[in-house]
Amino acid sequence: MSGGASPYRRHKNDVESGGAGSGGFEDYESASGPFDIVSTKSASVDRLKRWRQAALVLNASRRFRYTLDLKKEEEKKQIIAKIRTHAQVIRLTSSKLLEHKLMESRDHFHLLFQVAIIVKGLSEKLKTNSEKGILDDESNIMERKTVFGSNTYPRKKGRSFWRFVLDACRDTTLIILMVAAAASLALGIKTEGIKEGWYDGGSIALAVIIVIVVTAISDYKQSLQFQNLNEEKQNIHLEVVRGGRRVEISIFDIVVGDIIPLKIGDQVPADGILVSGHSLAIDESSMTGESKIVHKDHKAPFLMSGCKVADGYGTMLVTSVGINTEWGLLMASISEDNGEETPLQVRLNGVATFIGIVGLVVAVVVLIVLLARYFTGHSKNPDNSVQFTAGKTSLGDAVDGAIKIFTVAVTIVVVAVPEGLPLAVTLTRLSACETMGSATTICSDKTGTLTLNLMTVVEVYICGKKIDPPNNTSELPSTLVSLLIESIAQNTTGSVFLPEGGGNVEVSGSPTEKAILQWGVNLGMNFDDARSASSVVHAFPFNSEKKRGGVAVKLPNSEVHIHWKGAAEIVLGACTSYMDTDENLVPLDADKMEYFKKAIETMAAGSLRCVAIAYRPSKGENFPTDEEELEIWEMPEDDLVLLAIVGLKDPCRPNVKDAVQLCIKAGVKVRMVTGDNLQTARAIALECGILESNADAKEPNLIEGKTFRALSEDERLQVAEKISVMGRSSPNDKLLLVQALRKRGHVVAVTGDGTNDAPALHEADIGLAMGIQGTEVAKESSDIIILDDNFASVVKVVRWGRSVYANIQKFIQFQLTVNVAALVINVVAAVSSGDVPLNAVQLLWVNLIMDTLGALALATEPPTDHLMDRTPVGRREPLITNIMWRNLLIQAFYQVTVLLVLNFEGRKILHLEHESDEDAKKKKNTLIFNAFVFSQIFNEFNARKPDEMNVFKGVTKNRLFMGIIGFTVVLQVIIIMFLGKFTTTVRLSWQFWLVSIVIGIISWPLAVIGKLIPVSERPFSEYFSRIFSSCKSSQPIKP
Repeated sequence: MSGGASPYRRHKNDVESGGAGSGGFEDYESASGPFDIVSTKSASVDRLKRWRQAALVLNASRRFRYTLDLKKEEEKKQIIAKIRTHAQVIRLTSSKLLEHKLMESRDHFHLLFQVAIIVKGLSEKLKTNSEKGILDDESNIMERKTVFGSNTYPRKKGRSFWRFVLDACRDTTLIILMVAAAASLALGIKTEGIKEGWYDGGSIALAVIIVIVVTAISDYKQSLQFQNLNEEKQNIHLEVVRGGRRVEISIFDIVVGDIIPLKIGDQVPADGILVSGHSLAIDESSMTGESKIVHKDHKAPFLMSGCKVADGYGTMLVTSVGINTEWGLLMASISEDNGEETPLQVRLNGVATFIGIVGLVVAVVVLIVLLARYFTGHSKNPDNSVQFTAGKTSLGDAVDGAIKIFTVAVTIVVVAVPEGLPLAVTLTRLSACETMGSATTICSDKTGTLTLNLMTVVEVYICGKKIDPPNNTSELPSTLVSLLIESIAQNTTGSVFLPEGGGNVEVSGSPTEKAILQWGVNLGMNFDDARSASSVVHAFPFNSEKKRGGVAVKLPNSEVHIHWKGAAEIVLGACTSYMDTDENLVPLDADKMEYFKKAIETMAAGSLRCVAIAYRPSKGENFPTDEEELEIWEMPEDDLVLLAIVGLKDPCRPNVKDAVQLCIKAGVKVRMVTGDNLQTARAIALECGILESNADAKEPNLIEGKTFRALSEDERLQVAEKISVMGRSSPNDKLLLVQALRKRGHVVAVTGDGTNDAPALHEADIGLAMGIQGTEVAKESSDIIILDDNFASVVKVVRWGRSVYANIQKFIQFQLTVNVAALVINVVAAVSSGDVPLNAVQLLWVNLIMDTLGALALATEPPTDHLMDRTPVGRREPLITNIMWRNLLIQAFYQVTVLLVLNFEGRKILHLEHESDEDAKKKKNTLIFNAFVFSQIFNEFNARKPDEMNVFKGVTKNRLFMGIIGFTVVLQVIIIMFLGKFTTTVRLSWQFWLVSIVIGIISWPLAVIGKLIPVSERPFSEYFSRIFSSCKSSQPIKP
């Protein structure tokens, strides 16, 4: 990269990332032809099908064995549609039954009463309590599982090992080889007898069987890994109420009778009925196929498993689990497909097809030359006798000779078609991980990702002054304390459990809720008493757009209190008074407002999250009593009384600064996008190293969401590049930023945990959801789930993504070297002398080293720190770099030169003149085969570090690599020393073994010398494109 260029620049032809077009946002999602699948993240099945039909692919059944099975995908859709129809019928029937049960009453309170009776009746039948849940007793839970079933469903059995063997047998070239082996076997036995005649055909068959078994084992292990990954993905953890306590359990451990709290973003884990809820809206599209949000209340209380909570919160009573639910029936009827077309796979298939076509052309040329030489009498046996004489050679001998020639040609195709390329990427096959290696920017959340998500209330402003310590109630009036406790207890989705026998209080909920609830407990709050002292009649769940949430609670005296809680400066802006120590309401004048704003700024500058709590009394007569009115009633948001402003401390993660610096060093810009106060975001960004100094902490580096939102599209494109921190951002602001960055040519990774983050996660090149705090909606919209919610883990994904790409390049360099060398040696030898030094069985063994074992050895190299010293790689930049071309051409030229010299002058060089022609030829060809294999073994070390001098760095840490090298050497020794009858080789003396090893080991110093040769930064492909374009433009234009 030239000096002065942006470290975040993209390759100018990287249209996949959106930098090529200058048009609208759709430019980088649209494509003109079937090959232009710019992003496989959301590619339709029809589009992938067109791509498959358009692509010329050798061995399609094997090449696409790791990608999406389009036929199965269509069958899966049909099954889902059938079950959805069934679910709709059930739902309509249930609704009709409920309508009949409720006697079609329109009276709001009568309806509530009827539903309460139904819930109570079900609770009694199921021996549960609608508030405290079932008893948290092992025998009780086991009994429920026995009677009602467990929340699991029978999964379709994965394909057996023998199915993978059958799939491997379908390889076209291997089938041809098996037919050739059978014919050779039959002719050999006929002409030479069964004792000697089975070797030629049998050895080819054995080699093919080994290739099939190794391929099947590799594919089977891949399938098992996917099954384990899929089970882990489906093992959702959620809270249930048991014995009055909220406990976190696996979704598979839910039983009938469980009481489950639901909040926005959750997945409904089983079928059930609504016990209570406020503004609860369910997305039933996963079951009905209709993208329609359904509101749940006493009129429509039934909840279906697998649906998502789109808004609000509530509690449900589980009535059926597992296979007894529509979701369980659906999941049991379909099997998860591990196929997804990854961008790198698409490119590798193209490379593999190109190499295969070259190999096919070469094989046809060799076939024609060898057949022509054979039938014209130019091919000779080791004793110099002519192999074929017209009119004299028997038909059987002629067919046998032709089959041997045909076998050599087919084997060249086997070597040339690199089936190992798709295998290499599928060993660490996550499409998103692969894309993450190209990421140029990461838009990260603050809370829980850059920070520990362990919040505590450390500063409090009440009655117009700072209270120290925060839980000191001695200076606070009793009315204010009771109002605070009422607000904290009712305006929350968390809970507090006090064990009956005493012990520590257990607080559950989100980190912010837990911190405020714990503060409430410290103020003297009894959670259960506070909840029962009033009832919630209406709720406005916390909203990321408005940055606040509220409830309307009704007291026994019919008075209604409206409580709000949310972003401090927003709630403060809606307040007109505060309560002083004498319980008087004092108007918020300009000075006092400035005092509170200054307090918020001071806390935010100290990296505290600021939350304000306010309330407003509302007389009962102003409160709607009619159900229809209550549904459309909007809670008053103005004229509020400020009760408290609290500052919550959430420390930065210990190693986050190092992780951020590592990203910057790797050319990946980290941007913080948070809903928190801009000053809080600024303080955390400085602490994490996202902002280097206070001088950087100004616009446009530091920007508020509403400011960015107000810009025109062109202005957003300009500003987006400079943004390091965005505070008080809404989910839509995050989406706008992602879109702008992608249009600027960035490959964007986005972290998110909330339901509202789903659009940005889906829009990004790589969506990363948080495994602990992330909602199920966020996880479903993401590509990767970060299990520990740690930013350092995001950086690890970048390392692994780059490692996948680098390992594929290592493997391609290694494989192309073998391809070029093997093809050139056999073609030159065949054309010039009519004989090939590497026969079919030997080439099949080389194919095994090169494809399967080579892929395992090189594609499983663990990531190194060196990967983070490079800038991101554009996904449309050449897969084969100039450095790779230099390395492979040097090695291939060396191997071809040495082995061809041995082929033509080997008898003289090896001092074999005194031996018979047949013995000399066998020894020479054995040495060529042995030297060729050892050249690949030693070159495999070179391929580990294409751009580093020290190719042995960290080699002993990769036990798999060392094991495969050792295994290959041992097998080669066994082949030469004991399996000569099969491979047409002879035992070699120690001197010849030494010659083979020396020929191989020379590749090490040769690689070091080669790396001293400078290469152009411009890809070779651009030179060819320019030559092609100039030739095309120089052609005369026809009138």
